[in-house]
Formats: sequence, C-alpha cells, structure tokens
Amino acid sequence: MLKVVILNIFLMFLHPVHVSVTSIDQVHGSDTLKVFFRMYYDDFLLDYKLFNPDFKTDDLSGNKTIPDIEMNRYFNDRVRIYINNKLITGRLSGVSNNNYEITLSLVYKSETDPEKFRIKNEVLIKLFEDQTNMIYLNINNYQDAMRLTPGKFSGKRKLK
Repeated sequence: MLKVVILNIFLMFLHPVHVSVTSIDQVHGSDTLKVFFRMYYDDFLLDYKLFNPDFKTDDLSGNKTIPDIEMNRYFNDRVRIYINNKLITGRLSGVSNNNYEITLSLVYKSETDPEKFRIKNEVLIKLFEDQTNMIYLNINNYQDAMRLTPGKFSGKRKLK
C-alpha cells in the first residue's frame, strides 16, 4: 500500500514527461466531432496561468473550480481545429479532474464529409521544451495520429 501512495505522489509532483492527449472522433454520418482532451492537472494550472494571468491557484480552494465558460475559452485558444480551411470552435460538454489529470470533453460542429483537417495545438509549448501533444484522428473512416511539439505545433491531413 505504501508503494502505491509513494508512486502516486511521485507522479503528481514529479511526473517525468509533459504530454497531452487529444482524440477527435466524428460521429458516424453526422457533422459532429467529439473531442476528448487529457493532461496532467499541475501542468494545466501552469498553462492556465499563462492564459489568464489574473488567475490564482488559491481561487480553487475548497470546492471551487474554474468556470466552464473559462475552460471552454482556454481550450479554444490553445487548440484550434480547422476543417476544410475553416476554423471551428468547440463547446465544452464535460470536465473531470482527479487532482492528477484533467479531462475535457467538447463537441464541434463541422461538415458531414470533410476533406481537409488542420490543427494547431499550443498546450504547454511555452512552458516545456520536451512537451508532446498527441493527436488521434478518427474522421470519416480516416484514422491517423500526430505528434506535435514546441518546434512543430501544427499538423494537417488530407482526409480523402
């Protein structure tokens, strides 16, 4: 039991990698994209402070959380998704935080049969040189993965 507690403390404070994971799935036969985003919570707080310089972690004491509208603004600022060269914005549909990781669920309206996909993911790239933002795509039976970094924080794919 003690080993599990020590491992969790180590991961919480000293996690050796800086990574986020974004999966983008199109609801079959529709114009809806479901986006699932996950990152370490302590990294998120550092990046959110860059996004909102007035933010103080003391604001989260007790049961207080960052309002959903601010979480939505943060994500749409840091992660920009383009379908057929048109910027689309997401609507937050859920947030989960277990003090180790934070996950966001978002819904985007797109096109039923997109041909081009582009993403700019600037999550944590101003903070960590070793940052990796993994993107997993599943759009119209097109499946692929991208690894974005501070040196290459944008990627694009032809879906057809």
